Amino acid sequence: MAKIAFLGLGVMGYPMAGHLAAKGHDVTVYNRTTSKAEEWVKQHGGNFGKTPAEAVAGAEFVMSCVGNDDDLRSVCTGEDGAFAGMESGTVFVDHTTVSAAVTCELYAVAAEKGIAFVDAPISGGQAGAENGVLSVMCGGDKEAFDRAEPVIDAYAKICRLLGECGAGQLTKMCNQIAIAGLVQGLAESLHFAQKAGLDGEAVVEVISQGAAGSWQMMNRHKTMLDDHYDHGFAVDWMRKDLGICLKTADENGASLPVTALVDQFYKDVQKLGGKRWDTSSLLKRLQEMG
Repeated sequence: MAKIAFLGLGVMGYPMAGHLAAKGHDVTVYNRTTSKAEEWVKQHGGNFGKTPAEAVAGAEFVMSCVGNDDDLRSVCTGEDGAFAGMESGTVFVDHTTVSAAVTCELYAVAAEKGIAFVDAPISGGQAGAENGVLSVMCGGDKEAFDRAEPVIDAYAKICRLLGECGAGQLTKMCNQIAIAGLVQGLAESLHFAQKAGLDGEAVVEVISQGAAGSWQMMNRHKTMLDDHYDHGFAVDWMRKDLGICLKTADENGASLPVTALVDQFYKDVQKLGGKRWDTSSLLKRLQEMG
C-alpha cells in the first residue's frame, strides 16, 4: 500500500479519497476549508494537512481534484504549495478539469523538481465517484502513468493513457463536447413529448432501448421530468469546461457550432437562477421559454 496525499475534498474528491483509504492506503488529505478535511478524517481515518505542502510530506503519490486553472496553480505552486513539499520521484496526479495549457505549464515546473505529473481528468459524475466507477483519461509519461494506474484503480472503471502531457485534458474536452449535445437533445425530446401530451416515462422506456438510448437518458430523464436538478455536475462548472473547449477549438481550428450554442443555452439557465442546478436543467430552459 502507498502513502498518498489527496488535495481537494469536493463532491468528487471526498469519495475518491475515501476509496483510497478503503483500499488500505495511508491517506493524508487537504482542503481549503479545513473543517471538511477534519470531517473526512473522522469518517475515514488518516490525517489532514493545513496546507498542501504539509499534506504531501513523505507521500509517494499526490492526487488533486480542485476547481479550475487558478485553483490548481495555487495548490501546486508557492511556498505552501504541493510542489514545495514533494520529494523527487513523487507522482502528482491531477483529476481537475483544466486547460491543457496549465497542465503542460505545471508539468514543466514539476519536471524541474524531479516530480512526475499526470493529467487525469475524470468523468462519471458524483455517483461515479461515490461508487468508484469513474472514467479516467490520462496524459503524461508512460512510466509515471504505469506507477499511478494501480492507485487510480481504487475509484476507476476504466483508466487509459491517451498520449503525452495534456492528452488527458484534451480527451476530457471531447467528453464534454459530446455530453453537451446529448443533454440538449434529450431535453428537446422530453420537451416535445410534454407538448405532444405524451407520457414522458413511457416514451423513454421505449426509445431508450433503441438507437436513442444513452447514459444521460437512463440516468437523468426521471429527475428531469420531476423538475429536480440537484443531481451532480453543476451548470457553472459545465460552462467553465465548455469555455475551455471553445478556447482550445479556436486555437486548433476545430469547429464546434453545437457546443457554442449549448454553452449559450447554459448561460440562459444561469440567468434563470440555475447556476448550481445540474446540467440536465436544459429542459427547464425550454419549459420557461414556453
